[in-house]
Amino acid sequence: MADITERLEKARAYVAERAGLTPKVGIVLGSGLGDFASRAKIVSEVPYADIPEFPQSTVEGHKGQFVFGYLGSTPVVIMQGRVHYYEGYPMEDVVMPARLMGLLGAETLLLTNASGGINRSFKGGDIMLITDHIAALVPNPLLGRNIDRLGTRFPDMSEVYDSVLRNAVINAAEELGIDLKQGVYCQLTGPSYETPAEVRMLGKLGADAVGMSTAVEAIAARHMGLKVCGISLVTNMAAGISQTQLSHEEVKQAADAAGKKFGDLLEKVIADM
Repeated sequence: MADITERLEKARAYVAERAGLTPKVGIVLGSGLGDFASRAKIVSEVPYADIPEFPQSTVEGHKGQFVFGYLGSTPVVIMQGRVHYYEGYPMEDVVMPARLMGLLGAETLLLTNASGGINRSFKGGDIMLITDHIAALVPNPLLGRNIDRLGTRFPDMSEVYDSVLRNAVINAAEELGIDLKQGVYCQLTGPSYETPAEVRMLGKLGADAVGMSTAVEAIAARHMGLKVCGISLVTNMAAGISQTQLSHEEVKQAADAAGKKFGDLLEKVIADM
């Protein structure tokens, strides 16, 4: 396998030739949210499988392609299906798509996911604006030799999730009449769901929701200087809070049910940029 810098350049050259536009905003769609891409005026689609030395998404419900197009007048690249650490990829592969979107020209990265609620004031179907994250329980994506082309060795993480973008989401939710929650997101490795004891621990650490993605992508994006916004769909309450067993099917059903509301919010945020 080639060095990650060589792989990124090969992927950038391949995708840029087929994109048909230079994106301003990159969007990562979480579980059950893949249909959001149909809202865009699509210019091109680039399957991950066609990109040289690019990781493939293996999760059911993740299409595995980049979609280039316009939402309103904003050129975007939409990632239908992300790569997860639990699929067995090294962390540099997990964040490769986020880095690639930055190299293609995106200045802003909107990250979405499905999560389990820890904050007991939440309920399944709530949308949570990510104000901060806890990523100390997964490998840092910046471990190893620093890629100076992308960013500094020791990037500041005082404000991973851009305050201007957060305010834009809050304002859009108010206009749409969406009851928007706010909170701290914690990423764990998965693929098993958390135990009740782990959920209690995460609550004491300050987490409001937990999932298996997003935080490492946000770190990689901030390392590159991208502005980051994170929005999480709370599909269910976490173990020990929920009285039912957790399943991926439940997550997908909840995401599908809230898909329109979530999509309306994303579309408005981008339109208002």
